[in-house]
Amino acid sequence: MDRVDFSVFGRFWAIAKAYWFSDEKWKARGLLLLVVVCLLAYTGLSVLLNNKRGVLISALSAQNESRFWQTVIIFIVVLVLYAPLLAGYVYLRDRLGLQWRRWLTNHFVDQYFANRAFYQLNQSNAEIDNPDQRIAEDVRSFTQESLTFLLVVVDSLLEVIAFSGVLWGISRSLVVFLILYAVVGTLVAAFVFGKPLVRLNFEQLKREANFRFSLVRIRENAEAIAFYRGEDQESQQVKTRFMAAFDNFKNLLFWELNLNALTNAYEFIPYVLPAIVVAPSVFAGDLEVGKVTEAQGAFVRVFFSLNVIVARFQELTAFGAGIDRLATFADFLNGVTQPETAEQPIIKTQPAADLALIDLTLQTPNYQRTLVENLSLQVPSQQGLLIVGPSGCGKSSLLRAIAGLWNSGSGAIARPDLDHMLFLPQKPYMILGTLRAQMCYPNVQADIDDEKLQHILQQVNLPDLAERFGGLAAEQDWGDVLSLGEQQRLTFARLLVNQPDYAILDEATSALDRDNEASLYQQLKQLKTTFISVGHRRILATYHQHVLQLDADHHWQLRSPQDLLEAATEATPAP
Repeated sequence: MDRVDFSVFGRFWAIAKAYWFSDEKWKARGLLLLVVVCLLAYTGLSVLLNNKRGVLISALSAQNESRFWQTVIIFIVVLVLYAPLLAGYVYLRDRLGLQWRRWLTNHFVDQYFANRAFYQLNQSNAEIDNPDQRIAEDVRSFTQESLTFLLVVVDSLLEVIAFSGVLWGISRSLVVFLILYAVVGTLVAAFVFGKPLVRLNFEQLKREANFRFSLVRIRENAEAIAFYRGEDQESQQVKTRFMAAFDNFKNLLFWELNLNALTNAYEFIPYVLPAIVVAPSVFAGDLEVGKVTEAQGAFVRVFFSLNVIVARFQELTAFGAGIDRLATFADFLNGVTQPETAEQPIIKTQPAADLALIDLTLQTPNYQRTLVENLSLQVPSQQGLLIVGPSGCGKSSLLRAIAGLWNSGSGAIARPDLDHMLFLPQKPYMILGTLRAQMCYPNVQADIDDEKLQHILQQVNLPDLAERFGGLAAEQDWGDVLSLGEQQRLTFARLLVNQPDYAILDEATSALDRDNEASLYQQLKQLKTTFISVGHRRILATYHQHVLQLDADHHWQLRSPQDLLEAATEATPAP
């Protein structure tokens, strides 16, 4: 038989305690105390209202007009207090949930970007899918729903204490039956429906996220799909992912049907039983007829307070699935879920004024393939190094190692701090923001006047770019409105704006014609920046002082630009 996994409470606390013991703990706890005080007052008024309902019925039965109107006045006074108290409780609860979400979202975002965890996640941990959904949706659900469930439990405990006293004074046998009935119902629901519903809800969250992600991919790659005429294949893939979510939801509905059948039958008895138990005392004249109403009201309140797990079981299982997703994500960010492997050699990084590779052997992150072996070289300051070789030989991977993204292998890399280096990948990264921010990235707060930025646009052969889109403050989806060549020139402008000591270019001019490419490298030389380029065009050797040639068999050799150009000329067939 499937059973509930009670370790979910440990995973819940592992995430929750970070906020409740953070620098905002006193503010959070104070707000929670106010919410609980509102609950106490709300419960007290509820007990009073339940009692006066019985008195009202008794007054009508006895035809006692003065007692009836006195009770009505008390009703009105209580309701005047009741309405704003309940509204204040809901506001404070939601405000606390909102503050908790803000703190926890910032906490996860900080961890997501610390030590490039976002990059490591994509490279090495495919099991943690859709981190965007976990930060946005799962954090929202965690903070709002956990607070709601916590207060529901507190409210239930208060009502059990308050109304059990009322019920005990009317019929002790009702209290005993009520406790046994609620405990049995909770155990049946938990042990029969617990694990299947948690598993199905977990899978539903995953499949719904995959379905949304497939739609986002189509939007981001619309032009490529249109060129390939891949509509049928993409449409089929979207439908397949939707059907996966659909089929899982069908199973979820089946289990919910059975659970609803149980809870509906289970919740019917409390409306009938109190009247049956109290009726003999009323018929004997020992109790007023209003006590039936009072007993029924107290019985129902206590029953549903004890029955909170059964009544909210489907919500709890969906919440538990969200906790599992958030906990696995948090474990990865904390380094807990990193696979335990035997001691593997790693590439050491040493601080130095100049860039040098020392007996470097570079492997893929899983250590299954060696890309470069025993490479040693030093890149002279303010000169250029071109890295060439066949596809797949490790050119771009070598840049990843220099950037600290890959460290599988042996040897050492001596380099300046990364703050002094700027990397331009082959596929330009266009940020969301203004044209000014696009040019200054990653130092978007740089204080550079418009005239200088406009001059840099002219240097990269984009003189009318700002005018086309309404100035440097214009915001566009730059990845869509600019061609690939324009994007590469715009990212090259970042070198001229930031003027780093080292520039690393991974085929950063592959979409440009030779004139534009030559012009950009000439601008780069004037910066007196040390630069390393990866490229397939042999003509790039013209702009560099040194050439590193990598081969597919792990070998390498240093060549002069002239040798590379002459070899390219000899290999070109005569017209």
